[in-house]
Amino acid sequence: MSTRQPEQPTAPAPRERAVLDPAHLGDIHGAFGTIRQHETGKPRSMRAQLLTLLAIVGPGLIVMVGDNDAGGVATYAQAGQNYGTSLLWVLILLIPVLIVNQEMVVRLGAVTGVGHAKLINERFGRFWGFFSVGDLFILNFLTIVTEFIGVSLALGYFGISKYVAVPIAALALIGITTSGSFRSWERAMFVFVFTSLLVIPLFFIAHPHYGAIARDFVIPGIQGGANSTSVLLIIGVVGTTVAPWQLFFQQSNVIDKRITPRWINYERLDTWIGAFVVVIGAAAIVSVAAFAFHATPYAGRFQNAGATATALSHVLGPGAGTIFAIVLLNASLIGAGALTLSTSYAFGDVFGTKSSLHRSFADAKGFYATFSALIVGAAAIVLIPGAPLGVITLGVQALAGVLLPSASVFLLLLCNDREVLGPWCNPGWLNAIASVIVAVLVLLSLILMATVLFPNIDVTTVSLGGGAVLAGGLLVFGAATMRSRRGAAGVTMIGERHDVPKEEWTMPSLALLGRPEWSMGRKVAMLTMRAYLLTSVALLILKAVRLGGA
Repeated sequence: MSTRQPEQPTAPAPRERAVLDPAHLGDIHGAFGTIRQHETGKPRSMRAQLLTLLAIVGPGLIVMVGDNDAGGVATYAQAGQNYGTSLLWVLILLIPVLIVNQEMVVRLGAVTGVGHAKLINERFGRFWGFFSVGDLFILNFLTIVTEFIGVSLALGYFGISKYVAVPIAALALIGITTSGSFRSWERAMFVFVFTSLLVIPLFFIAHPHYGAIARDFVIPGIQGGANSTSVLLIIGVVGTTVAPWQLFFQQSNVIDKRITPRWINYERLDTWIGAFVVVIGAAAIVSVAAFAFHATPYAGRFQNAGATATALSHVLGPGAGTIFAIVLLNASLIGAGALTLSTSYAFGDVFGTKSSLHRSFADAKGFYATFSALIVGAAAIVLIPGAPLGVITLGVQALAGVLLPSASVFLLLLCNDREVLGPWCNPGWLNAIASVIVAVLVLLSLILMATVLFPNIDVTTVSLGGGAVLAGGLLVFGAATMRSRRGAAGVTMIGERHDVPKEEWTMPSLALLGRPEWSMGRKVAMLTMRAYLLTSVALLILKAVRLGGA
């Protein structure tokens, strides 16, 4: 008599990533190590985990240090030179903003395999996709211009003409990026990351007062009181530290590095380290300018970053001026490289072209041609005689602060799209934090608009009133969100398979996802946001013109 053997349970079929470019599949070739595609990422020895982190580290550190770019160095130096260390508290508040925003794009990149611009285009419609990329293109191009302004000012300190310095810098960036090797590009970026640490010895040369620094980190205040100019600078600090391009860059760079869900925790750590590094670097620059120029004729008279380098050489000695000029040059180069690459990634997402640093120039002509054209165009503008470079630098940072709320809204919506992220969707507590962050960014932008329209307005009163309205709005939004979550409980979306372990769950092909339905309330809210953005940008331009005339 034969006995029937019991059927063995079969393992679920492996998930295929919804990647748009086959170059995004394969081994991870990081600057400091390689991870084979078949590796599982299961807990191993401490040494093995450290080696894995070294191979993964990159996208988080590069995006953060890249955001301390030429405009950032100028903005932080202006904050220190004109307001002492009184604005350091702004930087501390930006740490959770950086971590929350960039952690969400880490998940989006690793789980979906699709760039930020492509997801917006597919989930919210072509209009919103092109509008977002249009915003990104304008802001990024103007910001790349400021990077080459930084190059000209930094090398001008050493007596090198901008007509020599800017073209050489442009050619160097194009050469680094078009090598056809992701690992070579990332190693070049890490040279810039390590060079940025020169700000630490510069900090000690300035003989800082640690008690004043500690006080201003925790006690909010503005030296000389709040007014429209100081509020504009605060929004500039926010804009240069937390910029929209970061979302597009890190998501696409995570994909290009071939990081999958099993490596998310390592990439999160990379991002957290980067957030603290960027804030420490920014605080060091603020402190250098604050203490070096205190009680000198330079206090309160910021002109541009190049003039700051010269002033430091007069106050602290030639060595300090040289270090600051090198820090400015380094910041300009890494900023230009990362910013331009984020734009090239976004264009590839929208137009469906090959977009990978693993590909050669011949194999991804559109990707590299976009990068090269942006670099050459921005460099050419800087060489135009008589351009108002100082106003452009500050205006671009404030523009980033104004545009960031819309980018954050799309990010929050995508991270709550269960068809896109499945089990990786935002938990409720993270949504609460992210909603507060977006609301605060909108409030800062509204205060800017009020100070532009009414220069003599009491900023403190407006801030308190806006804060009260903000708190009420968040309570209403929270109640509505809890109600909608209860209604959606137990609903399973397309592609959400419970037989797949979370670390292996990836988004299905975009063609399999249903288009999310938009309620009338959401449509009105999004159209209102766009109208608000256009008004904010117009008023910001008006403010920049006034400052330029002054």
